[in-house]
Amino acid sequence: MLRPSRPARDVTRWVACLKGLSELWTRATAERYDAEETESSSAAVLGPTLAFLAELAGDGRALEFAIGTGRVGVPLRERGVPVVGIELSEHMAAVLRRKIDGDTLPVVIGDMATTVVPGGFTLVYLVHNTITNLLTQDEQVDCFRNAARHLEPGGRFVIELGVPPLRFLPPGRVAVPFDVSEQHLGFDTFDLVEQILVSHHFTRDGDDGDYRRDNSRHRYAWPAELDLMARIAGLERERRVADWDGSPFTQDSTKHISVWRKPA
Repeated sequence: MLRPSRPARDVTRWVACLKGLSELWTRATAERYDAEETESSSAAVLGPTLAFLAELAGDGRALEFAIGTGRVGVPLRERGVPVVGIELSEHMAAVLRRKIDGDTLPVVIGDMATTVVPGGFTLVYLVHNTITNLLTQDEQVDCFRNAARHLEPGGRFVIELGVPPLRFLPPGRVAVPFDVSEQHLGFDTFDLVEQILVSHHFTRDGDDGDYRRDNSRHRYAWPAELDLMARIAGLERERRVADWDGSPFTQDSTKHISVWRKPA
């Protein structure tokens, strides 16, 4: 397994981050993650994602921040793109390791804002809103800097991120539902001052009518804010689309795929 390196000044913050997020990605969460992400792991969903990333990687290597159980990284490697992963949760990495060996897809345990792995990459990517797991603007800026640190000249950093749905908030309200079904109730609550949202999930657990409750904290960010983070890290925006299929990003888009390039 590759050994991560980390600037000494970041060790204290990294330990705090590790402690906080390890409570989210527990062993139980990791074991059921793939089953709960069946739809997003389908060929119909993953096909455009993999094609988009493989084209940007070209003949080079790809680094996935927060690789998780390998929903994207494993099939991207199977397409012939050399992939390395960084993952904070040992439990999530353990599930990934059942799918593919460490020589074929190395994974480093560490956080995506400061962990450094050897070598250069033509692509660094971060999918499924995962940058919001970094709960401060400074940490998110550090994530961009870390991506730039790993990129070869001309390489790209890609983020998939939802657009904050604040326009759906009625005056005086702080909650927005995003899924209401027989099996799952999901809604977000917002702290508009700190740009923090909490995702609340009530999931039917078995056939006895009981529901499992989970919640997680995230720092949401606007597309223009990410562009400024990229500039701070020395990256230039190359394009922004509404989805992996390349559809145009508009004022009505609910998410975006953004690509920044490291100058050659």
